[in-house]
Order: sequence, then C-alpha cells, then structure tokens
Amino acid sequence: MTVIEDPVAPTLATPVRYANWTPIVLGAVIATAFSSILLAFGATIGLGVTSAAPTWRDASAALAILSGLYLIIQAAISFGAGGYIAGRTRTAGVASQARDIEQRDGLHGLAAWALAVMLGALLAALVGSAALTRSNSTLPAARTSAAEPLLSYEIDRLFRPARRAPNADLTSERAEAGRILLTTSSHSGISSEDRAYLAQMVAATTGLAGADAEKRADTAIANAKTAIDRSRRSTVILAFSVAAALLLGAVIAWAAAAAGGRHRDGAPMPHWLGGMR
Repeated sequence: MTVIEDPVAPTLATPVRYANWTPIVLGAVIATAFSSILLAFGATIGLGVTSAAPTWRDASAALAILSGLYLIIQAAISFGAGGYIAGRTRTAGVASQARDIEQRDGLHGLAAWALAVMLGALLAALVGSAALTRSNSTLPAARTSAAEPLLSYEIDRLFRPARRAPNADLTSERAEAGRILLTTSSHSGISSEDRAYLAQMVAATTGLAGADAEKRADTAIANAKTAIDRSRRSTVILAFSVAAALLLGAVIAWAAAAAGGRHRDGAPMPHWLGGMR
C-alpha cells in the first residue's frame, strides 16, 4: 500500500499560521474608508449630536437620537463590509482544520474590526491635535480658556458695550471670565465672590453702572449653566452612541466574516440567512 502525503498538510517543521494579516489589514482599511465616507456624508446633511450654534440651542433630542442611530447604522455597514472582506479573502487552510474554519473566519473579522477602530482613533487624534495646534497656539496660559468656543457667545454678550474704543484687546478678560463661568457647572455653583468680581469686570470693561453690570453678569451665569448642561448631555449621548456602534460593529464584523468564509468555500449560509449561497 502506497501512502501519498499531502504537500500542504501542516507538519512539525511548518506550523499552521492562525492569523492571516493581509485579509485583516485589507478589511480594516476598507472598514475605515467606509466609515470616513459615511461620517462625512452624515456631517454634510447636518446629522450631528452636537449643535453648530455656540448656544447649543439646536441640539434637540430628536436630532441627538437620529444622529446616534446614524452612527450605529454606519458602523454596521462599515464593519460589515470590512469583516466580509477579511473572511472572504482569508486562506481557509487544509481539510484537517475544517471544524474551526468558521471560528477562524470570525476571529479575522474581529481582528479587522479592532484594527479599524484603532485606525479611526488615530485619525481622530491627529485631527484633534491639528485643531488644537491651530487654535491659541501662540497665546500664554493666562490668555486662553477652555470656555472657548463653548461659551464664546455668552462671553460676547457679557462684554458687549454700547461704545467701544477701536482695537480694544479683551483676550485676557475673556479668558478669565470664561474660567469663572465654567464654575457654574460645579455642584456648589459659582461663588458669590466670583459673581461680584465678574460684575466688576463687566462694569470696568463696558462702562455699565453697577446694577446693570450685575444684571448682565447674572444673565451670563444662567446662560452659561444652560449651555454647559446641554453640552454635557450631548457628550453623554455621543459617547453612548459611539460605544453602542462599536460593540454592534464587533458582532457584525464576526458574522460578516463568517458569511464571507462560507461564500469563499461555497458552503450554504446559516438558516437565519435564508440558506443563501
């Protein structure tokens, strides 16, 4: 009896490669590209959890929910496409590995999902770093404030005079007032000392009388608290939507990679997919 050895069968000298990185990288790049395109399209048509208006008055609950759903849908499409490509282009291996082929396909889809998430986070970090570098890059710490641009409109109204000298520089005053207004979101709220000092700044800058300056400061404090609360709610909704989209994307990437592997091998689809080939 003659025994014919399979030339592609794994041996002790040639260990089996569990991960094929070319399909993983290909699926991750495709998923990142799809996600970037869909996110840009959503931003173009006005879908955003946050508002473009500095007062946050446009960040309605309906817009936030619709934007969150769009984030989830685009993640399903992007990671589904990337996972399918990772599973479809993966080398299936030899017949002795047939029992775990679907599991390996799914793991390749999950790896493509993880790499796509890291690529997306890297792109977002680069864009955010570039934006921070362009804004207030040459100003000292005393002339900058985290309140810009969140409370820029409230600060504008706070220091709006009836008549202003030309080329008046209020950068330091705006930064200090912004830091004071940010304390309105704390548990204890703005202190009476800060409120009195803010009213003095308004009176000295705008020339308003003491009572009018205090009234304007109180209005700015109330508006700043409302703007910060809306910003916080929008941030929570955005973070929850992103987390839900990424978790759902992981599941879809696994399932899509398994489907891609079945198409690669000519196997029937599971019953929940209608038996498609």
